Amino acid sequence: MSPISDADISKLRGITEGQVRQLTMRRGVSNETIAAMPDDVLKRTIGRLQYHDLPRARHAFRAAQSRGPTGQIPPHAAYHALQQSQALSPQTNARVAGVPVGPQPARGAPPPPTAGLPPGHTGWLSLGPGNIGGRIRSIVPDPQNADHLWAGSVGGGVWETRDRGTSWLPVNDLLQNLAVSCMAMSPADPNTIYAGTGEGFFNVDAIRGAGLFMTTDATNWVQLAATINPDFQSVNRIAVSADGAVVLVATETGILRSADAARAVWTKVQPDETAFVAFHPKDASRAIAGGLRSGIALFSTNGGQTWVAAQSGPWSGRVELTYAAQNPSVVYASVDVAGGQIWRSVDGGRSYVQQASRSASSGQPARYLGSQGWYGNVIWAGDPTNENLVIVGGVDLWRSTDGGNSLIDVSTWWDPRSAHADHHRIVAGAGYDGTTNKRVYFGNDGGIYTTMDITTVGNDPTAPRIAGWTRLDNSFGVTQFYAGAGNVDSGTIIGGAQDNGTLTFTPQNGSQRWGTMFGGDGGFCASDPTDTNTFYGEYVSLNITRSPDGGKTADYISGQFWNGQQWIFKPVPFQIPDAAGQSALFIAPFVIDPNNPNRLLGGGLSLWLTTDPKTPNTNTSGPSWASIKNSSGSNISAIAVAPGNSDVIWVGHENGQVYKTVNGTADSPAWQQIDNAGANPLNPGRYCSRIVIDPAAPDTVYATFGGYVQGNLWKTIDGGANWSKLGDNALPGAPMRSIAIHPQSSLLLYLGTEVGLYASEDGGATWSATNEGPNNCSVDDLFWMNHTLVAVTHGRGMFSIELTIASV
Repeated sequence: MSPISDADISKLRGITEGQVRQLTMRRGVSNETIAAMPDDVLKRTIGRLQYHDLPRARHAFRAAQSRGPTGQIPPHAAYHALQQSQALSPQTNARVAGVPVGPQPARGAPPPPTAGLPPGHTGWLSLGPGNIGGRIRSIVPDPQNADHLWAGSVGGGVWETRDRGTSWLPVNDLLQNLAVSCMAMSPADPNTIYAGTGEGFFNVDAIRGAGLFMTTDATNWVQLAATINPDFQSVNRIAVSADGAVVLVATETGILRSADAARAVWTKVQPDETAFVAFHPKDASRAIAGGLRSGIALFSTNGGQTWVAAQSGPWSGRVELTYAAQNPSVVYASVDVAGGQIWRSVDGGRSYVQQASRSASSGQPARYLGSQGWYGNVIWAGDPTNENLVIVGGVDLWRSTDGGNSLIDVSTWWDPRSAHADHHRIVAGAGYDGTTNKRVYFGNDGGIYTTMDITTVGNDPTAPRIAGWTRLDNSFGVTQFYAGAGNVDSGTIIGGAQDNGTLTFTPQNGSQRWGTMFGGDGGFCASDPTDTNTFYGEYVSLNITRSPDGGKTADYISGQFWNGQQWIFKPVPFQIPDAAGQSALFIAPFVIDPNNPNRLLGGGLSLWLTTDPKTPNTNTSGPSWASIKNSSGSNISAIAVAPGNSDVIWVGHENGQVYKTVNGTADSPAWQQIDNAGANPLNPGRYCSRIVIDPAAPDTVYATFGGYVQGNLWKTIDGGANWSKLGDNALPGAPMRSIAIHPQSSLLLYLGTEVGLYASEDGGATWSATNEGPNNCSVDDLFWMNHTLVAVTHGRGMFSIELTIASV
């Protein structure tokens, strides 16, 4: 078949040649793939071109919530916050406000229905999604048992399967850090496994780590005390020598080395930030490493004690490397240059020669990394029978059988029958021999995938490439949510997830069969309490979507529409100008007025209101929007409307400012800045993450803030005239992300933090000193379904717990 030109695609799909080139350069897709895209996928993908470098935008958003008064994020911040919590007074009650608390549960309990806790001990129920994973950067097969694997989630900890991915369980929900970025097994002892925490790849979910964890019996994990220092807050890769004697780690601060069995002594042997490190598979004296931003490749001939720069081309950016299993003198490099280049070394990584890296179908550069090679970049040459079989991954996966000269895509990110986008890890299954066993595992932003035959997977004659792919996200609940909402009458829940869209749970489908309401990055969510069919979600920068069919599908109501060739915005007032101008937070807040489901408020630089959110969309009309609060110079980060009184509206900002109006239904409400008023002002001066008004006492208001410092929870009982800090001696110094008041008692409070969930039975005067539910990951949102509390986590999906007053 002759190559499909840009002009051919332009004519076929009705888009410009410039859009075709942008899709290939930024999204790493071939013209053949563009030709096969369904219309809705093509529209959504072109829409994403308007938003430059989404992973870095995510990083900036999440980082803003973590900075303290000085604008810095302390090293090992999350670890120290957990240490603070564990050092507080022991909890004597089994439950606080109905939430189970107490010592860490013992391993070996019956298979749990929740977060790895024994069923008799906890009331938490996992809602999943068990079929939609999160970002996976590490997979470790058991060489002695092909059915047994471990996998590390960057927000959900270490998991294992004993049935080759048919089901998964977490190994320990209460590790001091669940941001597992890499893992490695000792070649000399399969019971010795290392897990590194904290990502150094500059994405939104790059949660700060707490060094290395280690198990010597493949079951019980301990933290290596010597790695609790700034050098280990982002561990990108771990390498163990063939004899098991030496461990190397690649971090943002360089390469560190340990040669003692207890891993108590570490030496920095290379000072430049590093993305990759690996030992020669058979020779413990030889190792290779790749730079994180510098475009450098290194090699060592003395077990990683000293390093020498390899001879290579004019590289820049991230460098991923791999030894060829058949002949380790051959080393391949995937370099983040010009959309992705493959280079080959035949002298063990001392020098490299560029390969053609061209698409076999078009003859043009494959550009397999797109514009995100700093984020998703992996290369594999693990076939012991063929040193020229190379797999590279960026947005999609590509296969070469001639050492990187010609490539063909073997996955199609937009088809759910294929592998998900943004690839991070490729690992041969146990017993892979290149002949009778060709199983390979893949970790990406959608979880874990496998193929039985790496040489034939994706060999469909045209896109989509779906042949031979199997998804393994079976009860592997590591989805990274930002927010959620539910309808009490139907039981349907929606959640906005990192890179997995706005997802839908229904009771009839259960935790293992979530659906997708809208693609891309999901954000804030809302449910019309009077209409089981109407839900609202969000794409980035306040692009609000509406579902009229119970969360099955959705369309924009913030003003975007498809004109046949691109997304453009309708005229005012049928657009949110801050969405059109991208003048809003990456994940921007919006809420339904609890007193009137036809009042929807969204926050950008200004506060926007629509009173007709269900108006049908056309290309020239739809819901109309008006500003009811002008910009104060900082993005809005929190919105609350008083239950029982739509005139009372509170707004929090990214810079810590808080405003209030008491005539919010007026055309031009009057706003008062609250954070700097009164004898006891509210003045933390950092990201305001949530504002919640007590429905039984509207002058009682709670505000939560970001930063790894004390003083992130505040309360007023006089409408903002005076404020008091809560929990300084009972809560960790960590970002507070959400707070919920029990619908039957204002004394019962539930607080979602970066390091888990905490509860109070006395209006916030005291708090549970330890936390058992659902786990130690970030609880980004909390909402009620009658008396059931739903915890929305960033790394472990959603959990619910029944909290009627009788059960509390």
